[in-house]
Amino acid sequence: MLRIGAVVLQVADTTRSGEFWSRALGFERGANPDFLVPPAPSDGVRLHLDESDRTHLDLWTDSPREQAAEVERLVGLGATRVEWDYPQDADFVVLADPVGTLFCVIDTSR
Repeated sequence: MLRIGAVVLQVADTTRSGEFWSRALGFERGANPDFLVPPAPSDGVRLHLDESDRTHLDLWTDSPREQAAEVERLVGLGATRVEWDYPQDADFVVLADPVGTLFCVIDTSR
């Protein structure tokens, strides 16, 4: 089932922003301090802070098969595939909505 797993928020300073957003939302720092997670127990949406990546949604799937099916479904709804410089072991596919807003579909099983 496709779900919002994370919001990637472009910020100027991940340390300062992380301090603010973790306190503002009551989130905890993850193993990577730029990943903020809701307090346990929760499977809520995470907040990822990034100084170079643009703000976007990460939509999560549970398997490569589900990822491929969701990508095709989203393309059928009007999304387009985006040419991207993918790393060799990429677990994500970059798409754009009908007005050009980028988002990722991620296979979380990898």
